[in-house]
Amino acid sequence: MTTATPPHTPAPRSPENLGFEALPALMSLMTGDEKHDAAATSTLDALWVLYDRVLRVRPDRPGDPGRDRFLLSKGHGPMAYYAVLAARGFFPADWLPGFGSYESPLGHHPDRTLVPGVEIGSGSLGHGLPLAVGTALGLRARRPAGPRVWVLVGDAELDEGSNHEAIDFAGAAGLDGLHTLVIDNSSASHPPPGGIASRFTAAGWSALTVDGRDHEALYAAYTRPHPGRPHAVVARVEPKHA
Repeated sequence: MTTATPPHTPAPRSPENLGFEALPALMSLMTGDEKHDAAATSTLDALWVLYDRVLRVRPDRPGDPGRDRFLLSKGHGPMAYYAVLAARGFFPADWLPGFGSYESPLGHHPDRTLVPGVEIGSGSLGHGLPLAVGTALGLRARRPAGPRVWVLVGDAELDEGSNHEAIDFAGAAGLDGLHTLVIDNSSASHPPPGGIASRFTAAGWSALTVDGRDHEALYAAYTRPHPGRPHAVVARVEPKHA
């Protein structure tokens, strides 16, 4: 079944009208010993392009049944995610300095019950993609041309076998409402021969590899048509330990 992609209407910006250039300053407000800086910074550009130009989500209606779903599987490095959500107006930027404190809703792993716009509690590697498959399957059963599902995983997460079961199932089921964004910072212990994208195409997915800092390349990859197939975008960034 082919899922039509409705035209994207960008969500309104926050009252401060914050753009990408504000994100480093927002991230700098979050301090502490458990920041996972490299894990967070690797996702910054990819997350921004998604939220600024692709996802149909609105901060004034975070629970809208027709919204696209974004699942951060790479939940151990949520600072960029929090900065993007704050910039888009899902919660006030003055929450950010409390990151990781006992009283703050912004934990070291995101909590869907505490943070507006967060769809899942995450951080245990290998959970997000299977959850995204189930979400896409459920939404397709209810509304075949309805909301899209996006999930962000790290390349090291693909060492977990649960992801490969999910990849194979989604390809066989033709879940074209499912989109996986893989941030490749050369952290995987067992990278697939032929590259990460080849693992997805072998399972029947549409897949592209792009520069994870190039906003136009990311946008073109995100919006590439993929009728009848789930879609993966591998965003290559600088190696984690470079």
